[in-house]
Amino acid sequence: MPRKKATNSNAKKPASKRGKSVKKTTKKTTKLDNLSQAHGKDESVKYQARTLDQVWGDDGMWRYTTLDEGEYKQNLKEMTRADMYAHASKVGIIPGENLEQLKNRLLKEFRRHVSLYRVPVDQDKGVQKVPLEVRKILEEGK
Repeated sequence: MPRKKATNSNAKKPASKRGKSVKKTTKKTTKLDNLSQAHGKDESVKYQARTLDQVWGDDGMWRYTTLDEGEYKQNLKEMTRADMYAHASKVGIIPGENLEQLKNRLLKEFRRHVSLYRVPVDQDKGVQKVPLEVRKILEEGK
């Protein structure tokens, strides 16, 4: 005896003319030439890496929360005496009694730390043309 076809109650029914309309989706095609990778680096300002850690991505933010001097000064203004002493100990400075000297010392250490990470790239000036007379004088020493 032939088997009956099972009816599926979940089968899709054609959309009625008065009901919902069926939307067609179009696939966007993008070429690889138009895509760019976003990595969060500011490529407009180039700095020269001086250590292997900097080559591997160390940006100097591990010691201070910022490398902007104005923002760091604002952070120092908002700190209490106890906070400033704790921050000085964390940075490696022995805090003294005079708060102004401590602020100046912290700023000096901050500037030194930033200068280690913000070394501008040397611009190639090209080969300088040496006058013939100077070249003869330099060649005499050979």
